[in-house]
Amino acid sequence: MSELHPTAGQTVGPFFGFALPYDGAADLVPAGSPGARRLSGVVRDGAGDPVPDALLELTVTAVGGERLWGRAATDAEGRYAFTVPEPDGAFLGLTVFARGLLNRLFTRVYLPGAGDAFLAGLAEDRRPTLVARAVEEGYAFDVHLQGDDETVFLTYPRHLR
Repeated sequence: MSELHPTAGQTVGPFFGFALPYDGAADLVPAGSPGARRLSGVVRDGAGDPVPDALLELTVTAVGGERLWGRAATDAEGRYAFTVPEPDGAFLGLTVFARGLLNRLFTRVYLPGAGDAFLAGLAEDRRPTLVARAVEEGYAFDVHLQGDDETVFLTYPRHLR
């Protein structure tokens, strides 16, 4: 069998901001359900400006083992929000799609006080880029695509193809 070679990549979006989000996609659990929390933030570019047409996908394993997925688009100010259950684990998985990227970006969102060997293995000054802040309505987690505060992004072997 011959080996398949990848074709040239194209930049992501911005079509997804119009076609992919749907009502309720950002609510992994109903607001007000036991353990539900709001996770919100802003996606920023390298200049610190909000990215108004990014798309985020969130995965979380809830207490009890159910694996949940949701999707949220950023608004004109780069803001997004999810309603999430109490996670059964140290982190939530976050994927970012944005105009100008050649591929999606993967990162993790750790709630305050949570951690694991991966987070502990990061340089001390990089760890805060993966830790959400407690705010009145839940948690805040800003994504910085570039710059001094750039969020730590991950690669996976299958993702490199």
